[in-house]
Amino acid sequence: MADIPALRIAFAGMAALAVAMGIGRFAFTPILPMMQDDAGLSAASGGYLASANYLGYFLGSLLATRLPMRDDTAVLGSMLLIGAATLAMGFTGHYPSWLLLRLVAGIANAWIAIYAFSWALDRLAALRRPLLNSLSFAGVGAGTMIAGLVCIVLMRTGASSAQAWISFGLLALAVTAAVWTTYAGQGTAHAAMPRARRGGIPWSRDARLLVFCFGAAGFGYIIPATFLPAMAREIIPDPALFGWAWPVFGLAALASTLAAATLLRGFAPRRVWAACHFLMAVGVALPVFWQGLAAILAAALCVGGTFMVITMLSIQEARAVAGAQAVPLTAAMTASFASGQILGPLAASALLSAGLGFGSGLLAACAALVITGLMLLGSGARA
Repeated sequence: MADIPALRIAFAGMAALAVAMGIGRFAFTPILPMMQDDAGLSAASGGYLASANYLGYFLGSLLATRLPMRDDTAVLGSMLLIGAATLAMGFTGHYPSWLLLRLVAGIANAWIAIYAFSWALDRLAALRRPLLNSLSFAGVGAGTMIAGLVCIVLMRTGASSAQAWISFGLLALAVTAAVWTTYAGQGTAHAAMPRARRGGIPWSRDARLLVFCFGAAGFGYIIPATFLPAMAREIIPDPALFGWAWPVFGLAALASTLAAATLLRGFAPRRVWAACHFLMAVGVALPVFWQGLAAILAAALCVGGTFMVITMLSIQEARAVAGAQAVPLTAAMTASFASGQILGPLAASALLSAGLGFGSGLLAACAALVITGLMLLGSGARA
C-alpha cells in the first residue's frame, strides 16, 4: 500500500464530504425554489423530499453498523451512487421517483460521512497531522457553498431545475474521478464494527443528555437548512439576490470548521456546545421577527456557523463520556440527529399545509435549541 501525503488525504476527505453533503444532501436546498418555479413543487412537498433524504441518512447509518465494508470501497461506491441518483433527478418528473432517489442519496450520504471520516482521520492520526482533520470536516461547508454558487449561476442563465440536477450529478462524478486513485486500494476493512457495538451503550445520565441534545440540534438546524432559499424567494423573487442565502450558509460552515480547532482550544466543550445552541436559536428565530433579506442572511450566518461546530463538539463529548464505548454512543447520537432531521421538514411541511407558514416551524426549532442549550449548561462543563 503506497504512502499518501497528508495534505492529499485531507483533501480527499474534504472532496468526499463535499459530494456527500454539498450535493447528496444540500444541493436540494438551492434547487427547491427552481423546482417550485418550473416543476410546480410546493414547499410542503419539498419538505417531504427533504425528509426522504434524511430518512435515507438514518437507514444508511444503521446499515453501516451491520455491513462489513472496506472504507475506500464504501466511499467511492457511495460517491458514484450520489452522482447517479442526482443525475436521475434531472431525467424524471415523477414525484414518487424523486422520493426514492433522494432516499438512495441519503443512504450513500451516511456511508460517506462514516467511512470517509474513518479513512481520513485514521491516516492523518498515523501521520501525526491532527490539525488537518478540520480540513476534512470543512468539506461540508465547502460543498454547500459551491452548491449555492452554482445554483446562482444556473438561475441567472435561465437553467431549469432538471438541468441543475444533471449539472450536480456530473459534478459529483467528476469529483469522484479526481479522487479515485487516492482512495482505491488504500482502504481498511471494517468487519469488526458490529462487534464493537455488542458491549452496548453506557446509558449514563450524561450519555442520554448527549443523545437528546444532538437530536435537538438536528431538528433545530434542518428547517432553515432546508428552506432558507425558499424563504428568501418569498421576500425577493430575484435569484441574483435570494440565491445568496445558501452560499452564505456554506461559507459560515466552512469558516467555523476551519477556525474552531484553534479558537476554541481551552474552552469547556459543553459550554461552547450550549453557546452554539443559543446562537443557532437566534438565527432560526430571526426571520420570524425581522422581515427582509438581511434577516435571512443573518440566519444563514448563525445557523451555518454553528451546526458543524456542534457536530465536532458532540464527537469530542462522546469520547469524554463513554471512553472505550464511544463508538456505540456516537452511533446512537447519529441516529438521534438523523431522527431530528427527518422530523424537522415533516413538521414544517405539516404546518405549511395547515396554512401556518414557516414561522411556526422556526419557533418550534428555536424552542428546542434553547431548552437543550440550558440543559447542556446545567449539566456542568468540562474543560
